[in-house]
Amino acid sequence: MARRNQPRAQRRSEGTPTSDSFQNLATRTGLGAPNINAASQYAFSPVSRNRIQMEYAYRSSWIAGQAVDTVAEDMTREGIELKGDIKPDEMEELERQAGVLRIWDAICENVKWARLYGGSIAVMLIDGQDISTPLVPDTVTKGQFKGLLVLDRWVVQPTLQDVITTFGPEMGRPRFYDVVADAAGLQAMRIHHTRVVRMDGVDLPYWQRIAENGWGQSVLERLWDRLIPFDSATEGAAQLVYKAHLRTYKVKGLREIISSGGKAFEGLVKQIDMIRKYQSNEGMTLMDAEDEFEAHSYTFSGLTDVLMQFGQQISGALSIPLVRLFGQAPAGLSGNHEGEIRNYYDGVKEQQEKKLRTGVRSVYDVLYRSTFGNAPPENFDIDFRPLWQMGDEQKANVAVQVTSAVSQAHDSGLISRATALKELRQSGQKTGVFTNITDEDIEEAEDEPPPVPGELGAVPGEDPAGGGPGEEQADPENEEGGAPVRPGAQKAG
Repeated sequence: MARRNQPRAQRRSEGTPTSDSFQNLATRTGLGAPNINAASQYAFSPVSRNRIQMEYAYRSSWIAGQAVDTVAEDMTREGIELKGDIKPDEMEELERQAGVLRIWDAICENVKWARLYGGSIAVMLIDGQDISTPLVPDTVTKGQFKGLLVLDRWVVQPTLQDVITTFGPEMGRPRFYDVVADAAGLQAMRIHHTRVVRMDGVDLPYWQRIAENGWGQSVLERLWDRLIPFDSATEGAAQLVYKAHLRTYKVKGLREIISSGGKAFEGLVKQIDMIRKYQSNEGMTLMDAEDEFEAHSYTFSGLTDVLMQFGQQISGALSIPLVRLFGQAPAGLSGNHEGEIRNYYDGVKEQQEKKLRTGVRSVYDVLYRSTFGNAPPENFDIDFRPLWQMGDEQKANVAVQVTSAVSQAHDSGLISRATALKELRQSGQKTGVFTNITDEDIEEAEDEPPPVPGELGAVPGEDPAGGGPGEEQADPENEEGGAPVRPGAQKAG
């Protein structure tokens, strides 16, 4: 009786199962209904496994090349800033050695092949050490580090049966990488995982990663079904140019002339050749009174919008703004793109922290030991330089602010003159100011005696004469009772 008194909608909801998707079987709409859309599905098309196809796409399609190169080059474009108790001259020497050994070129190449193939490694080449043994940083002596050798996933074979079992972030990764016989270097050798900087492409779930021999997938795989329509539309537009101006010529009894051949057909061909020869903006078209000649022009309206939509889908698939991917703002898009670029740079920063930080720090740890012959300081670390570069006006403002802060710290006695010079010299990497401070200037400042109370940079304290901090004392030699003189100040004249 109680159920009969309930509203009909409430009774229907209690007895009818519901689902999250919309269906209307009467109109055949919704997933699961007998319509065309319900027959759609996602197919398994692992194009990453087709190495030659990936290489052909990278070589021949500029969009594929941009998809691989743009992020890799932006991730390695500005390098790093060294942190810790490192002298400015040591920082400069490390940067110089990194340039000599082409460290960042190799890291960029490692990122590129990881994005193209799905995986790559960069091997640390340490002279005199067995690359199949674990890397012990303390054993690296001066001059041993010779750079990085990049090997993509198709020239190394990870040991999937021998994986790392120690608890940590590397657990489950291959312990060794076997190099194939026809690689560019280290042929048929086994490399211990501690000696490589590994990069993966697009991360995959466990079983898919196993199917890819432990690697990720190419960034082009997700893009494939959008890359082909974009290139097809572009090529189709190019072909339409040849059809942009069509001309038709009607000849009475053309079929009979062609079928009979002979002089009648030869005469027709000569007539058409003559028309083609003299038909110009200054010429004249001669034809029989019963013939008809027409010109048909073709318009390309709507084609730009189609190409733009394909380009936007590629941009979204790669998370690269249109203005960065295509090198310019596409036609029809105006305004300031600073926000898009900043968001893109934030994504690049995330990729740097996620995929580069550990490997790059290990490389610079070895580079430091090889350059100076000793271990780096305990607080040694790295920071990736921001991709967004300051303009001249911004650099000038930052230089003024840094100079003011350093001067105040020095005047209050918080830092010495030598430390102030080091801070100004280090800030010159960003601002371009104070870059001419030399090591000799810093050494001379370190040899200076500490300032006495009352001098510039002295720590405020009590005056030896008994006055309080900063208290003005009368000059005993000032017979005329002139203005008081601060402690430590010299009398003029």
